[in-house]
Amino acid sequence: MAGIKNTARAAGLALWLAACNAGKTDIPPAETPLVRIPANFPSPRLNADNPLTPEGVALGRQLFYDKRLSGNNRIACASCHDPAKSFSDGVALTSAGVTGTPLLRHSPALINLAWANTGLFWDGGSTNLESQALAPLRAEDEMHQDLVELVEELSAVPDYVSGFRKAFNDDIRPGYVMMALAQFQRTLVSADSRYDKFVRREDDEDLSPMEKEGLLLVRQKCQSCHSTDLFTDFLYHNNGLDPVFPAESYDGLYTGRYRITYDRQDMGAYKTPTLRNLKFTAPFMHDGRFSTLKQVIDHYSEGVRSSETLSPFIPENGFRFSEREKEAVLAFLETLTDAAYTVNPGFTAP
Repeated sequence: MAGIKNTARAAGLALWLAACNAGKTDIPPAETPLVRIPANFPSPRLNADNPLTPEGVALGRQLFYDKRLSGNNRIACASCHDPAKSFSDGVALTSAGVTGTPLLRHSPALINLAWANTGLFWDGGSTNLESQALAPLRAEDEMHQDLVELVEELSAVPDYVSGFRKAFNDDIRPGYVMMALAQFQRTLVSADSRYDKFVRREDDEDLSPMEKEGLLLVRQKCQSCHSTDLFTDFLYHNNGLDPVFPAESYDGLYTGRYRITYDRQDMGAYKTPTLRNLKFTAPFMHDGRFSTLKQVIDHYSEGVRSSETLSPFIPENGFRFSEREKEAVLAFLETLTDAAYTVNPGFTAP
């Protein structure tokens, strides 16, 4: 998922993939009951060119855990997106790829991607889940797979031959690999934390006074970006991590969203991650620079570094939380833990 070096190439190569066109009208979620829509969530907008089917989801799940997708047959998507870690990997910058070279961005957790329709990767360099998969599959420092060889390998497995036929009524093709992976990932819905049960009034769940205090602070200070009960707007913001953004290195990687849009207002902006399941997804930020939530809160409190494109939602001098407020925010964030998500039998390896 990190897809560092091949982000730009993925955009062009995606044109070759069948049915990965995101330009058509999205379909309403009622036509795709395989995506769970919790009562406290907004309605997702899904890719009309790749409607979910039981066969497609099952195939995508099988592919997600299959090391044949890598050039050395040692790495699966799940190698960097472990369900036990809420589909993250627990390291700042992974070196799990074929070359063993550390990536320059943190592998993001995969949570509630059915609602992610504003681009993938930390800079939004991929339009949708279908085209997104292409970058890590081909990147030298990630899975480094030749797509022709991949089709040959999968075609040698009778279960895959029949699985693709059932899912897409066709032979195995690279585009269908991407589509199946996307279908499976759209089913990864996390919505059973204590907070969810509290707002849905389930099981008589309640929050402590400290947790409610933290909830109020998050709503007041954080929900301009971490919006709705998804706790992300899926947009891009400069959150004050750095004062400068060198464009000379790694194809402008350190410029954030700017390297995709070339809009100066996007300099240093990165995708808003969800606040859900933070217990499982450390370290934090696009480069994994913070190992604890306390460090994250300290950053927003007094560690913000000002620049021309700093988000207007963040004060130049930080929010200046008191110690009590920091404790309250931490207490609330813990209520967003959904441990059942990490062991859901429909999401783990088949």
